[in-house]
Amino acid sequence: MAQMEAALTDAMASIEGSIGVALVDYTSGMALATLGDNNALDLNVAAAGNTDVVRAKLRTMEMLELQGAIEDMLITLTAQYHLIRPVTGKNGAGLFLYLVLDRKRANLALARRRLALLEADLEV
Repeated sequence: MAQMEAALTDAMASIEGSIGVALVDYTSGMALATLGDNNALDLNVAAAGNTDVVRAKLRTMEMLELQGAIEDMLITLTAQYHLIRPVTGKNGAGLFLYLVLDRKRANLALARRRLALLEADLEV
């Protein structure tokens, strides 16, 4: 658990414009760990809702017989970016990182790159 919390703390500290971050189990829809401004966004509700997004995309890929895996998913809102990145490392099956960014303060390319590095180093 400490490694998960350290990764989330690193995301909040190193990714400009971060509002919140969560590690989510998409088989249950539960957030395993969250960090961020709960006044701006309820990360537990967001985690549960975005679980449906991940499941729908995986089902669609299966129906279309698409090869490969989801690298990341981006949802662009007028004031925020929402990034979803499945965890591919050891014991990461069924998990994703969820990052919410303030669109005015964030650099999307750098945020995606930093989240990819954090995910690669994450040990669950």
